[in-house]
Amino acid sequence: MDIKEEIQTKKLSGKQKKHLKGLGHHLSPVILIGKEGMSQRLIDATVQELRNHELIKIKIGTNSNVAKEDAVLTLTAATGSELVQLIGKSLLLYKENTERPQDERISLSKN
Repeated sequence: MDIKEEIQTKKLSGKQKKHLKGLGHHLSPVILIGKEGMSQRLIDATVQELRNHELIKIKIGTNSNVAKEDAVLTLTAATGSELVQLIGKSLLLYKENTERPQDERISLSKN
């Protein structure tokens, strides 16, 4: 299995991904992967941001030696999130938070 197959979304439909891409288009990155790379602190911060927002943008900085494919594999596995989009060095990740009030959650159709 090649790397592109490994990072493909497993749970989200095409329609759901399209909806999330639209929501994420104007988001600013809340996590920046820098020279420290993929530390536990970065993973913990990602988990917290996903709890707070469900949909987050992550940017891999120019001073980082982390490959974007490695970042996707590590973060999705460590956080239980789904990759929505990978463009350049920007990742858009989604993880539903059922503990948030219903009116604050991102609504996805089940199609």
